[in-house]
Amino acid sequence: MPIRYPPRAVADRTGFTLDTLRYYEKIGLLASIARSSGGQRVFSEDDVAWLGVLRCLRDTGMPIARMLRYAKLARSGDQTIAERLSLLEEHDRAIEERIAQLRARQIHIRQKMRWYRSRVRASRRSS
Repeated sequence: MPIRYPPRAVADRTGFTLDTLRYYEKIGLLASIARSSGGQRVFSEDDVAWLGVLRCLRDTGMPIARMLRYAKLARSGDQTIAERLSLLEEHDRAIEERIAQLRARQIHIRQKMRWYRSRVRASRRSS
């Protein structure tokens, strides 16, 4: 018998809120979530693994619309592998650009820290 997880366990495991899980199902990022006899959502291992993919895409800044495109492609079978690869390559380039922007800002922050440290040292010497 396959393992089934209640929504709270999935939220705890994936870091998504219950509201986000419901929203993702509503907009189609999660498809065919099973229900218990009482009507409560129950998630499979595959659902949890898919949520791991969605977490990665979201945490790296992929917009919901692109995530929806990726989900649609993933559900469409192996004939979409090349298109999925292209989408992920494009996203990877966007991540690299973002990292470069953050590095540039980090350099600026570190320069500011050095300046402040020099001011702190100068004020200690003059005291």
